[in-house]
Amino acid sequence: MKKLIQGHQQFRQSYVPTHLDQLEELSQGQKPRVLFITCSDSRIDPNLITQADIGDLFVIRNAGNIIPPYGAANGGEGAAVEYAINALDIRQIIVCGHSRCGAMKGLLQLGKLEEEMPLVYSWLKHSEATRRLVKENYSQYSGAELLEITIAENVLTQIENLKTYPIVHSRLYQRKLEIFAWIYHLETGEVLAFDPETHSYVPPQSQLSLREMRGLVSGGHEKTISPAIACELVPGTPPNQKPRSPESIPQPVKAEVPIGAAPWLTPEQADRIYRGSAGRR
Repeated sequence: MKKLIQGHQQFRQSYVPTHLDQLEELSQGQKPRVLFITCSDSRIDPNLITQADIGDLFVIRNAGNIIPPYGAANGGEGAAVEYAINALDIRQIIVCGHSRCGAMKGLLQLGKLEEEMPLVYSWLKHSEATRRLVKENYSQYSGAELLEITIAENVLTQIENLKTYPIVHSRLYQRKLEIFAWIYHLETGEVLAFDPETHSYVPPQSQLSLREMRGLVSGGHEKTISPAIACELVPGTPPNQKPRSPESIPQPVKAEVPIGAAPWLTPEQADRIYRGSAGRR
């Protein structure tokens, strides 16, 4: 507690005096650009890993970055999703899982949780679709490999759950909403984003459109791309250097094997884990 109080004092002394106008503006209302859904794990910080500013992200956090299907629970997740889209007009959602997730470890051994932590058991049952998919399709794997598969599949399951919400379904139909699947690696600080075309997790900047890439390298990304999506600058463009021509800008990656997969996995393991959904989509 002492450390937190000291941190707040430092915040008041160093940050507040130089951001009074911004804080006053935010006090009049919020206009976040991205709904960021992630785990409660203390090792992941949405604003830190995206370098988003205060007021940029509307965040939902819980054990396992779970969004129960519409009508399946009376918790705050559904209300927060509805509010973010309807009241705040948010048009981008990121569901972000992370490596070594304790909630996913628990999901793989639900029987042990029922007696020891009944509330956790009940909560994780909302991700039964992930557990069943992994159990029936990856029974030959175990340990760390199975956990990484579960983490990757669970993010995609939560996106399917999001689509059961009427407002999400409607905005997707109108093409006024985009949903992204991310995995954050605790060991390296790296984020990978799921590419539905290649069924693999790739660096998020590789999924930007040519128009967005132009905005990113020209310094105009605030008008073309969310700060949460633009978490990494286009590689190879040093500060103050003239932007490269559109022809030289990297295009979305269409790799045969996942790019930037978890460093502790062999290429074969990474291909299996990060293409785990290819057979069912």
